Amino acid sequence: MKVTALSIQEVAERAVHALCLDETTTDLFSAEALSASLRRSASFLCPASPRRLVDAVLEALCPLDELSLMARHHISAQLDLLLSVGDLIELPSHGDGKGRQIYLAPPSYVEKAPGRYLLLGVRPNGAPLVDEALGAEVHHEGHTRFLELDVEDAPTRLQAAHLHKIPRDHWLQRPGEQHATAVVALMRQRLDGAGESGQVDGLKIIDPEASVLYYRGRWRPIVSGDSGDFVARRPQAYGADLWCFVRVEHGVPRALVDLPIDDLATAGCDEAWRTQAAIDASRGTPQAMHVHLTPGRADDLRLDLFSPVPGWAQRYLELVGTPVSRARGALVSYRVPMSAIGQLSVFFTDMLWMHVSEEGGVA
Repeated sequence: MKVTALSIQEVAERAVHALCLDETTTDLFSAEALSASLRRSASFLCPASPRRLVDAVLEALCPLDELSLMARHHISAQLDLLLSVGDLIELPSHGDGKGRQIYLAPPSYVEKAPGRYLLLGVRPNGAPLVDEALGAEVHHEGHTRFLELDVEDAPTRLQAAHLHKIPRDHWLQRPGEQHATAVVALMRQRLDGAGESGQVDGLKIIDPEASVLYYRGRWRPIVSGDSGDFVARRPQAYGADLWCFVRVEHGVPRALVDLPIDDLATAGCDEAWRTQAAIDASRGTPQAMHVHLTPGRADDLRLDLFSPVPGWAQRYLELVGTPVSRARGALVSYRVPMSAIGQLSVFFTDMLWMHVSEEGGVA
């Protein structure tokens, strides 16, 4: 048997092909390929902790990463997007509400528009989500997958592929509108009723004074001058760091509540990110959404976000927009129809108190 040595580039191309992506146009470290790698790892490993899935993808990609493009936070951010959109589900381990496990979401679809269907879920053991006939028609955009089908034939073909239809109203469920100050006040009441937290090693907080335009740069350890209530993460022995809300006095944690609080079936980051958005807005430094003209596409705009948003807001974005390569400085970017930008602006202003700006003015 002849053994042929492959270059790193050839191995990367074969890996992309194995993920059912076009190796001639898709890079192994693109959002599309990273998402496919996470789904494939999940199909074999789940139920598993978030850390285990990220580790599996890192272990597979690092030997091929000649330019050191990959870091843990890149893959963790991509996993957060898959959880938000509904390809995977995060639930408490053994119902204790502490450690969290990732599970496969059932194969499903949501109708984005007549003839356009967002695909969701992961089948176990590396099985494709749809059969070969439909698979050739699947489009990959960022962390999402969708089909464009003839409206009359679509229901029959989707049912034959054993995909469950998720009604739009169910998929878009969200909390009621509240003032930012009311959300912050409620969270502080939770801390008022919490007992002494004791020493919390490795705690990191989101600095409310740091720029809302650079999410990663807002995270830091507690220092002696810190006093107040902060969105935070704390390490645990096994699994990903836990989300929490913590009261600090002169650099010492005094009270702490783990997130989520109200619904253990939701992800802790959803409550954390909405709480931080409320804190920022209450301080007069709301988070930002920038809207730009798209060269060569008169009917579309590019929407840039600089902070992560809860899953229910992410799902709304997926329904009206399409993820694109993120703009410089942005956390995520989407292409959205010009006709939808008014509704989107109202949604993010009302639900997350964002400052929405357009080229040439304020939306």
